Amino acid sequence: MDDNRAGVGSTGFPGDLRQIDAGVLNVGYVDAGPPDGPPVILLHGWPYDIHSFVDVVPLLTDAGRRVIVPHLRGYGTTRFLSGDTVRNAQTAAMALDVVALMDALGVEQATLAGFDWGGRTANVLAALWPERVTALVAVSGYLVASQDSGKVPLPPSAELSWWYQYYFATDRGREGYRKNVHDFARLIWRTASPKWDFDDATFNRSAASLDNPDHVDIVIHNYRWRLALAAGEARYDDIERRLADKPTIEVPTISLEGDANGAPHLEPSTYRKQFSGRYEHRTVSGGVGHNLPQEAPRDFADAVLQV
Repeated sequence: MDDNRAGVGSTGFPGDLRQIDAGVLNVGYVDAGPPDGPPVILLHGWPYDIHSFVDVVPLLTDAGRRVIVPHLRGYGTTRFLSGDTVRNAQTAAMALDVVALMDALGVEQATLAGFDWGGRTANVLAALWPERVTALVAVSGYLVASQDSGKVPLPPSAELSWWYQYYFATDRGREGYRKNVHDFARLIWRTASPKWDFDDATFNRSAASLDNPDHVDIVIHNYRWRLALAAGEARYDDIERRLADKPTIEVPTISLEGDANGAPHLEPSTYRKQFSGRYEHRTVSGGVGHNLPQEAPRDFADAVLQV
């Protein structure tokens, strides 16, 4: 049931934040632009929220696009419908959240665009459900991975950049994150985007979404699952097996990378072969870090409109 919840709070987006039951979730989302416009779904990452796209949305709606921006599970006003549902953040579960949202909204096909967790999720949909994806814009390119690939050690310099993944693998890390969610997020924002001079108001607007009651469970499960330190759900096993084979993506794609991304990422040449359809890579200059849509909204919107 779609509940047009006026009064949820100022989002900075045109229109109010809405809520709709979709799959195992009641999803909080923005739905802006002409209802009959070509749909675009924007997917955020960790530890960010829908405000990563606050300056992207008007650029897309002005161009006639219908733009849907959901809070992922564990963020903002998105809630599980049942207390008994596993707080699972494995790749397949999060991808199917988007499929369920599209079904609930009556969106048969959409352009998907995202970064970090959202980029990973968009990749998975484009790879396994290409009939639902018009085109793809993916920050940091091909992000399809599996538990098997997560077991493979990397060079020490690469492992260093994943320090928080190993921290979260410990009970101390879980408790440390629970006690310091906002401080942790601010640290990641700074290290992942070392040249982005965001102010307190910008940070606090997004950090409020991390107060979701399921946020810590979702974050810890996500990173532990990647290292095969936490189990997924058996109902997703077939999907995860397909993803372990690193399927190619055939839908038209533009990948983006900021020239000052401080988060772990690969060189574009290493994943070019994973895109079998029309493909282009763009490096965004000017000290742009990991949160590319918020740091360079025009470049991100242009990619969505041009893909």
